[in-house]
Amino acid sequence: MPFADPATDPGTAVPVTAGPGSDAGFDAGGSAHRGQPPLLRAASPFGAHCRAGSDVDPRSGVDEHPGADAGEEDAGEGGRGEDTMDLRFPDELVALVADDASDRHGARGRDQGTAQLSVSLTATRDTSVLPTEGALLDRVAEWGPAHSSAGVFYLVPVRVDRDLPLISRWMNDPAAAFWELSGPQSVTEDHLRAQLADDGRSVPCIGVLDGTPMSYWEIYRADLDPLARHYPARPHDTGLHLLVGAVADRGRGLGGLLLRAVADLALAQRSSCARVIAEPDIRNTPSIAAFLTAGFRFSAEVDLPAKRAALMVRDRSLRHLL
Repeated sequence: MPFADPATDPGTAVPVTAGPGSDAGFDAGGSAHRGQPPLLRAASPFGAHCRAGSDVDPRSGVDEHPGADAGEEDAGEGGRGEDTMDLRFPDELVALVADDASDRHGARGRDQGTAQLSVSLTATRDTSVLPTEGALLDRVAEWGPAHSSAGVFYLVPVRVDRDLPLISRWMNDPAAAFWELSGPQSVTEDHLRAQLADDGRSVPCIGVLDGTPMSYWEIYRADLDPLARHYPARPHDTGLHLLVGAVADRGRGLGGLLLRAVADLALAQRSSCARVIAEPDIRNTPSIAAFLTAGFRFSAEVDLPAKRAALMVRDRSLRHLL
């Protein structure tokens, strides 16, 4: 049965059947611990010889010219004013940090910390500033199609009862090793349910190309994630991970094509977002190549608890140039 148009029938089930050899994966940004989203991050030095589209300070591991990260404002004297945290935190961020401080548990795993922000929070939590359902990412289910040379592409938020067998099969292919979610279905199920039980800062999705489910995505608020401690985050930075699941869809350039389409879709649908962020494992050269093809630039190399990652950035201001 063909996959229904999510714009008109968002509740229609995604087919989970796949023929032999169709459940191999291509990782473009994912690396996860069991039962938690792949979002813990930490910083490390990076030499300037590994650069693509940015100048990196070998002592600090970040761009020498961070103003290029957002591109919408002048960096100021010395070029250092663009990517600093000298910003007013949005009400939703303050509310979410207050939420974490009150021991509310969501998609973070048992061993995963919360971001430590340099901001004073009042003891009384104002529930009037809490985001409504789906507001943190501007309702991914309503983003609509991304048109590409490969066909019409939709992001369809995951339903565990419908999508778990397919996603688990993809995660058990050797090509998905960087996700670290191989094993019984319960491993993938715990990972998915942790995100779905949270407040919407990470949305797992099935990627549907011309009616066929063919990839797994995670769209997340990078500025509300622990990752924000390890790069010069800006409000509304949007992160993504991609796993191309079907072996027939690998080796055709679809990774770069769809990464560009989804990044541009996020920028089009999230007017407050100036950048799309990704952090594939530095050893995953096919993934990094796909991001570069998609118009992302290499910003820095960072050491994370589970991996050393390449910080990739697609800027709204540069999307027509890269």
